[in-house]
Amino acid sequence: MFEKSTWIRLPRNVVVGHGVRSAVVDVVDDLHLQGRPLFVTSPTPRDVVADPVVEDFRDAGIEPVVVTIEAATFEAVETVVESADAEAVDYLVGIGGGKAIDIAKMASDRLGMGFLSVPTAASHDGIVSNRGSVPDGDTRHSVAAEPPLAVVADTEILADAPWELTTAGCADIISNYTAVMDWRLAKRLKDVEYSEYAAALAEMTAEILVDNADMVRPGLEESAWVVTKALMSSGVAMSIADSSRPASGAEHLFSHQLDRLAPGAALHGHQVGVGSIMTAYLHGGERGVWRDIRDALSSIDAPTTADELGIDDETVIESLTTCHAIRDRYTILGDGMNERAAREVARKTGVIS
Repeated sequence: MFEKSTWIRLPRNVVVGHGVRSAVVDVVDDLHLQGRPLFVTSPTPRDVVADPVVEDFRDAGIEPVVVTIEAATFEAVETVVESADAEAVDYLVGIGGGKAIDIAKMASDRLGMGFLSVPTAASHDGIVSNRGSVPDGDTRHSVAAEPPLAVVADTEILADAPWELTTAGCADIISNYTAVMDWRLAKRLKDVEYSEYAAALAEMTAEILVDNADMVRPGLEESAWVVTKALMSSGVAMSIADSSRPASGAEHLFSHQLDRLAPGAALHGHQVGVGSIMTAYLHGGERGVWRDIRDALSSIDAPTTADELGIDDETVIESLTTCHAIRDRYTILGDGMNERAAREVARKTGVIS
C-alpha cells in the first residue's frame, strides 16, 4: 500500500500584468492578512516601487516598516528578523530583485510568518520558489524556506528593468534543460527521489524560452510576460519537488564554482546558461540540444562564451574540473572531469577558443 504523503506549498495568489503594483494592498486584503507589514527592499527598487507601495498602504491606514538592504547576506537576514521583532510586524513583503526577495523569504521562514513577493526584475526563479540563495565568503548557500503567499509581478516595471537582468533570468530558465537531464540520470543511476510532474514542468519552462527566444526583446511588456510566466513555472516545479533539482544540476555547480574562482565577474543566470551549453553537450555529444541552447541564449543577448562572461579560459577549465565536489548531488559530471576532457568540451561548444 502506498502510504507516503507529500505537502506541496505554493503561492495562493499570483498576479501578473500591467500596472499591478497598485494591487498589493488588495492582494493583502484577499489573503486576509492583518496587522503591520515589514517591507524588505534595496536602494533602487525602493525609489521605483517600494515607496509608492508604502503610500498605498498609508492611504489604507497602515504604516509599513521598511528595511533597505545593500546585499544578500546572512547579516541582512538577521537585520530583518531583529527589525520585525522590534516593530512587532505581522508579515513581510519582499520588493526588488533576487537579493531583497531572498532575504525576505529567509527572514519570514525564521520568523514563522508569511511573505509576499513583489519582483522588480525577472532575473531568476527565486521570485516564487521555496529556496533562498545567499553568498557566504567564497561560496553560496541555497537554503530551504517557505514560498511566498502571493506574487505580484508588474510587467510594466519588469520590462523597464536592466536588460541584462532579464537575459540572466532567461538563461536561468533555459538551464532547466540540463538540470532535468541530470535529475533523470541521477534517478537511473543513484535512485534519487524524482517527480515526473516537477521535471516535466521545469522542462516545459525551458522550452517556452527556447521556442520564443526571438520574441524576448528589451523594453517589451510581452517579453516580460513570457519570462515571468516561465520563472513562475520553474519556481513552482521546485516547490512541487521540494528540491532545487528541477532547476539545478551540473550547470549550477559550474556557476557556484565560478563564484568562488571569479567572484562578481558575471550574473548567476548568465553563468548557468554557459554551463548548460557544455553540460548539454556532455549529455548528448554531437546531438543538437546544446546548439539549441546556445542559439537561444545568443538570440536574447545572453553570453555563450567565457569572453562574454568576462572570465578567462583557464578559470572555465578549473571550474569544470573541480565543481563536482561542491555538493553531494549526482550529475553528468560524476566524480569529475580531467583537464583534457574539460578543455575539449569547452572548445567543441565554443565556450573557449
